[in-house]
Amino acid sequence: MFVRHLDEITQSEATVDTGDWASRRLVLARDGRDYSLHDTLMRAGSHTLIDYPNHLESAYCIEGEGELEDLVQGRRHPITPGTVYGLEALDRIRLHAHTDLRLICTVTPPLIGGERLDDQGGFPVAADARPALRKKNVFVVNLNDFNLGRLRSIRNAENYNFLKLLDASDVLEQDHYDIDAILTKARAELERYPGRVDGLIHYIDFPVSTTVPILCSEYGLPSASLEAVLKCEHKYWSRIEQQQCIAEHIPQFAAFDPFDNDALSTLGLEFPFWVKPIKSFSSYLGFMIRNERDWSEAIAEIRAHIGRFEAPFDRLLSRVQMPPEVAGIGGGSCIAESIIGGRMCTQEGYVHKGKLRVYGTVDSLREPNGSSFASYQYPSRLPAAVRKRMTRIIETFMAHIGYDNAPFNVEFFWDANTDRIWLLEVNPRISESHAELFRKVDGASHHEIATDLSLGARPRLPHRDGEYSCAGKFFIRAYQDAVVTGVPGAEQLAEIERLMPDTVVRIMAEPGQRLSAMMDQDSYSYTLALLWIGASSPRQLQRRYEQAVEILDFELAPLAE
Repeated sequence: MFVRHLDEITQSEATVDTGDWASRRLVLARDGRDYSLHDTLMRAGSHTLIDYPNHLESAYCIEGEGELEDLVQGRRHPITPGTVYGLEALDRIRLHAHTDLRLICTVTPPLIGGERLDDQGGFPVAADARPALRKKNVFVVNLNDFNLGRLRSIRNAENYNFLKLLDASDVLEQDHYDIDAILTKARAELERYPGRVDGLIHYIDFPVSTTVPILCSEYGLPSASLEAVLKCEHKYWSRIEQQQCIAEHIPQFAAFDPFDNDALSTLGLEFPFWVKPIKSFSSYLGFMIRNERDWSEAIAEIRAHIGRFEAPFDRLLSRVQMPPEVAGIGGGSCIAESIIGGRMCTQEGYVHKGKLRVYGTVDSLREPNGSSFASYQYPSRLPAAVRKRMTRIIETFMAHIGYDNAPFNVEFFWDANTDRIWLLEVNPRISESHAELFRKVDGASHHEIATDLSLGARPRLPHRDGEYSCAGKFFIRAYQDAVVTGVPGAEQLAEIERLMPDTVVRIMAEPGQRLSAMMDQDSYSYTLALLWIGASSPRQLQRRYEQAVEILDFELAPLAE
């Protein structure tokens, strides 16, 4: 028990006076409470930005008059004696004091005494206050050991319960995706959970990236809208939107029906060009078309497999109002695009309450075939001025489609000869491939970004606090169909760990498997293994990759004639 009077703290560190406002903090973290209690005076004529990434606040007006301006919803509310308001992470307000305005406020977790609002309107979380936080329950779609390890690398990971939602059999490498069944199962799992559902994150492409916004909307969780996500996922719709705001950074394009025997003559594109379904991922069913023979072979493959995504994607499209120029183009359609190229990279970023930030650029290096990826390497070695221009392009597009409160990654080409920047595609999620790169270089996986956003908080990823100066994800590939007769064993993996500690190896091929039976491969190669390697320099990074390839022995038997 304690008894305290306001006069006792006015000359102590528990009183903070900025000129615009004075906060007299009667109860603080050191008092052992889960909240702090403030007697706050907002001075007449002041206009104070408040945006708490880490705190909840309830405020009760006992004197004066003012106005609360809701910067998210665009509404205004009068503040007079007897008015109470509550703020959480999704809220961003400006408090206008018409007269001296006196508020009694509670803040959770509690302040320690001397905190001031930063330029974004938030308080830092003091170490002494952290134990007062309830663990947040964050559901992760198809949470597996690899991603759980990345999640445990984020700062303050001990303050979260990471809980699995759905299984791989629901959302990965399936011949058919039943969107309604996926949503029904997810809802049942969330409803069965006895605690509060605080956040929902993911790192998986279709069908996860397009079902998560639906679930978030239903459960009142932060997320980009389904319409904004579909304007990224639907490759033709995305190009239509880009054409309206960043036309100089996109190729020529045209939609077509792969079952139309006259489609080639109607495209209006000269060879070579690229074709792919309007909904696919990882270059699945994507083909370079150099001549009519390439076209015939590609169309045969597309016709055989495009139905895998057609019905489920159309089911999602039926939930939004599509513009007339896109309305007739569904999951069974394709897009053709003129060839773009140059040095390729991916910018990882997020939008939070309308403010976009790119926190890292990863270089994407391709194999000699020009299609398959050889490696992703971080940090990028592209010129800073080029990366800044890319970010401005993203800002324009994301604002145009209303994308907010979610992460993204955007793939670009930079043609150094013409200084032209091309936008390849926009993915409304973090890249699972890049998670370990950020952990190695920056000190935490960008799962931290997704976690913060899922809770409505403004993300703050560490920068260059990791063990390595650079890191890469490398692919070990085969380019001919074959049967896998042997894969690296425990001794080889132990040798890599001995020579290159902290290297992550994921074997993708299985003994007895035919390579062409592997799911979701690109059209020109088969992934045998993935490696995430850290190093002190790009040269050492390349040497370590080459050393790993020598150690990891795959045995492949050619197909019988």
